[in-house]
Amino acid sequence: MNKTYPSAAAALVDVVRDGQIIAVGGFGLCGIPEALIAALRDSGARNLTCVSNNAGVDGGGLGLLLTTRQIGKMISSYVGENKEFERQYLAGELELEFTPQGTLAERMRAGGAGIPAFFARTGFGTIVAEGKPTQVFDGVWGDKEYVMERSIRADISLVKAWKADKQGNLVYRKTARNFNPVVAMCGKVTVAEVEEIVENGALDPDNVHTPGIFVQRLVVNATPEKRIENRTVRKN
Repeated sequence: MNKTYPSAAAALVDVVRDGQIIAVGGFGLCGIPEALIAALRDSGARNLTCVSNNAGVDGGGLGLLLTTRQIGKMISSYVGENKEFERQYLAGELELEFTPQGTLAERMRAGGAGIPAFFARTGFGTIVAEGKPTQVFDGVWGDKEYVMERSIRADISLVKAWKADKQGNLVYRKTARNFNPVVAMCGKVTVAEVEEIVENGALDPDNVHTPGIFVQRLVVNATPEKRIENRTVRKN
């Protein structure tokens, strides 16, 4: 089975719709599916709920979709690098659901594992827990209160990997793995942007990070931009 599509636009054209939940891999600008984000912008889909660790930067990553007003809601753990996000949120033009970073990762992993909800200690007693069921569980250090978090199942997941075979088995490179494996898990349709596609059997099974069963479509972007979010250099 060959899951390769000729372009990012071709991989999205028949699945992207207004109002969908879109999960996007990456941490800052590290490991983001650059070509797929641009193709999503060009699709013109609107009122999207985007699930990602953060909202990119002005003019980069998911910041592209904020500029075109295609995102109606963000589910994130950090949004501090994007002034346009701040402006839209403070103006009441954008809905935001803050989720602790580890909880966000587990919500997506649970969605991919078929777990509808789980209890987490993180966020109990804060605004994160408002309106959510809570429960007391016994533990090693005594009874503790936990808050119930619902899993996330995305209509479409967009991920970035280093290498794939034609069956969609993925290998990530170093810290670019970040949120990508759990994002890949939670999508009803997962599209992976990779730098290289090899023949089936060429990848060592022990080195595969995301099994091909989670991936429906592949797109090659052999020369991604890989922008640096904050460049710091030594003073002369």
